[in-house]
Amino acid sequence: MDFESIERRLGYRFKDRGKLRLALTLSSYDGERNNESLECLGDALLTFIVAEKYFNEGLSEGEISQKKQEYLSDNALALVSDRLKLDEELLKDKGDTHNKKAIPSAYEAVTAAIYLDGGLRAARKFALSTLSPLKVSFNYISALQEELQARGKRPPEYVKEQIGTPQQPVMRVTVNVYGKEFSAEGGNFAKAKKLAAKAAYEYLMQTATDGK
Repeated sequence: MDFESIERRLGYRFKDRGKLRLALTLSSYDGERNNESLECLGDALLTFIVAEKYFNEGLSEGEISQKKQEYLSDNALALVSDRLKLDEELLKDKGDTHNKKAIPSAYEAVTAAIYLDGGLRAARKFALSTLSPLKVSFNYISALQEELQARGKRPPEYVKEQIGTPQQPVMRVTVNVYGKEFSAEGGNFAKAKKLAAKAAYEYLMQTATDGK
């Protein structure tokens, strides 16, 4: 393992290179000393680092959740791992060739290794200098349902109706949240439902939960 080459790509020099080696060791290579625990720690660290950054920038809860989805999905982390060529450095069994999760997990494990070696400041610097957003469409329908369930409320019910003319049909969807109706229109019910859910979810994120 060419530690100096890896460290140049990471932009971080390890005091204990054993931590870097462990971060790049898969369970197929060593069933006892591998990167699985580091991966778990790195996942939590990255969630904190991204949430902290956008909390300090004044983003709302919904906006922070969207940023986490953009930066920390497996697809986004896989792209970062590929750019850092972590996949080429993984210690794994020769038959371990279809483990797609190993690529984003390597980045999480390396982040944790940097944290253990150099502290939170070093891990934060590494993450914020290497992470790249993967633009995704935020799922407001799922987010609204999850938020209501977290508050002990029933899942939202959507009322559909067709308005407009036969020549120019328009679909309207209405959802009721805490006694307040949110309606949206679109060329089809799916689009109208998404817009109604978005309006209701953004309302929830701006409303204090006390007394609701």
